[in-house]
Amino acid sequence: MAKRKSEQDHLADTKRAIIDAALPHVMFDGWSDATLEAAIAESSVKADLAKLAFPRGPLDLALGYHYQGDADMRKAMAALDLSEMRYSDRVAKAISMRLELADKEAVRRGMAFFALPQNAGDGTRALWHTADAIWESLGDTSRDYNWYTKRMTLSAVYSACVLFWLGDEAGETEAFIARRIANVMSFEKTKAKFRNSPFGKQFSATFGKIFENIKAPDAPDDLPGKIND
Repeated sequence: MAKRKSEQDHLADTKRAIIDAALPHVMFDGWSDATLEAAIAESSVKADLAKLAFPRGPLDLALGYHYQGDADMRKAMAALDLSEMRYSDRVAKAISMRLELADKEAVRRGMAFFALPQNAGDGTRALWHTADAIWESLGDTSRDYNWYTKRMTLSAVYSACVLFWLGDEAGETEAFIARRIANVMSFEKTKAKFRNSPFGKQFSATFGKIFENIKAPDAPDDLPGKIND
């Protein structure tokens, strides 16, 4: 017997239907009211249901597309056997997978859209969400100060990779990602050496104690535009 869909499932299906219909229009009209209106008409979704799915209009449509990519990346990574891969290669694979699932023109238009002052905050949260999704797809369980540093570092790396990917016409994105990850791993080794040094141990026993009580926040399930995994 098929599992009965919940209201949340129906809403997720509605978001996907509208987003899929919107993508051909994004390259011409960007993440705009015109794109959303055309997508609603072509997907045959009722206006009141579309309003429930994207209450802030084009902003939630753009976020919905971004979160859909994160969810699809997590599913794709879960289907892979990563046991034989080095950890750095796993991170690189997750970044590559996330980019493979994205439409360049939609991302390009999204960067311009989220660069607008009124959308910048949501854009930053979306980037952080991607970094979080990548770490969780790799089985990261840290909930302390490392939760923040890992996502902060990966957000910067992912941003650089997106910018390179958007302008890459020679198929060199994979190599670029590998170089960025290598830089991060080198930094992590330096941090480890510091922690094990006499000064590092002294720091951890004194000022470093401040960070021990920092915990990762509970991940919200109701982010605007979010599509459930």
